[in-house]
Amino acid sequence: MVDSEVTRARVYGVLETVKDPEVPVLSVVELGIVRDVEIDGDAVTVVITPTYSGCPAMKTIEDDIISALDAAGMPGAKMRTMFTPAWTTDWIPLAAKEKLIAYGIAAPGHSGVHSPVQLRRRETVLCPFCGSDNTSPRSEFGSTACKALHYCNACTQPFEEFKAI
Repeated sequence: MVDSEVTRARVYGVLETVKDPEVPVLSVVELGIVRDVEIDGDAVTVVITPTYSGCPAMKTIEDDIISALDAAGMPGAKMRTMFTPAWTTDWIPLAAKEKLIAYGIAAPGHSGVHSPVQLRRRETVLCPFCGSDNTSPRSEFGSTACKALHYCNACTQPFEEFKAI
């Protein structure tokens, strides 16, 4: 007998294979945007929280989730977006932050922000290539709005930082 029962574990297993199109080293689960999986019989609803309200990758992520679940034998899955609480980089687990570093992106530190209008003081950003703290910011925006550009004065490598939000 083939196990075709729809379970939370099975859905999460599929979601672990869906990569963030902007940071393809992380799954949507590792990124922390999957907030819940709701199952009603064979009907699946995936609840997500966007990294920020204007994230251009969200439509692609939703389409990729629906396609992956369909390919895994769970057709007709629905998406529901939840905006509160607002997503934070604190939802990215340590193992996923280590994947970012191995990929060449400085991982975000603890956001330390308790209010959407509270500004945080930037911590020292470690170079993902050599680990030096002798780095300097070059631009608040990198290839995507959630990343900033930095330069390592020790190994002379430019790199991106996944900004703490």
